[in-house]
Amino acid sequence: MSATLPSRGLGDQLTGLFWRHPRVLLVLLLTLPLLWLGILYLGALASLLLQSFYSIDEFSGMIVREFTLKTYGEMLRPSHLDVIVRTLLMSGVVTLGCAVVAFPIAYFAARFARGRWKAVFYLGIMLPLWSSYLVKVYAWKLILAKEGIITWAADMTYTSGILNAILSLPVIGGNSLSTSYIGMFLVFVYVWIPYMILPMQAALERVPKSMLEASSDLGATRAQTFRTVILPLSLPGIIAGSIFTFSLTMGDYIIPQIVGSSANFIGMAVYQYQGTAGNTPLAAAFSMVPIVIMVIYLSLAKRAGAFDAL
Repeated sequence: MSATLPSRGLGDQLTGLFWRHPRVLLVLLLTLPLLWLGILYLGALASLLLQSFYSIDEFSGMIVREFTLKTYGEMLRPSHLDVIVRTLLMSGVVTLGCAVVAFPIAYFAARFARGRWKAVFYLGIMLPLWSSYLVKVYAWKLILAKEGIITWAADMTYTSGILNAILSLPVIGGNSLSTSYIGMFLVFVYVWIPYMILPMQAALERVPKSMLEASSDLGATRAQTFRTVILPLSLPGIIAGSIFTFSLTMGDYIIPQIVGSSANFIGMAVYQYQGTAGNTPLAAAFSMVPIVIMVIYLSLAKRAGAFDAL
């Protein structure tokens, strides 16, 4: 009496097909993500680049769909160059501020936090990211206002003279912290600092303890160990975090609208020219500036090994 083998189901047949031809499974898994990336994401960027080579008819206000560099020439006017330079300076200062504030936090988490304290650390870093972005910005506007808690604390501690001296500084000062570049800097650092702490902490955890012990055995002081061992080995994490803080600051248009002076930034310029003025070509040209800068920045960061800390 011969036994009959059970018929294979569709699932078993597909499993066998994918096992014999793993590239078929790879193609099926990547098709939809690649279509989304190629059509929706890269297609939108290509459309943006194309529109930046159009221009606006000064008489009718209509978009002239002819290839021209007129829009880029307009973007190089002194008033527009000021917007670009101001944005780059703020992005660089915010990135530096995030690195200075984040380093001791990340170092403590990497070297001393263990078990439950490690979980508390991650919860404390991630918790602000779960709240509304706008709520945080408006809350900081109230904190930094002339009637806010910082001014009240300065009055109570008799340090209002120091606060007034800071606000009287040229360029970065103002009537209050909420209407100055200093206040804008503080809000940017608060909002983006988690993106600096996490990659920096990951990089510091990769620093071998044996190298720190060897540095100590060779007679190096703590400052020398920090300068020659810890800082160079944590540099990829710092660069990785700076990718987030620098790019997010360049593209943000909400914080400069709510906090700080009325000075324009790239994100605000794109919003205004696209929405209010209807000058889509100039808005697209401004949008290309952060893209070009970040492409160069990412290529340099890759050479520095920053992606290993992501």
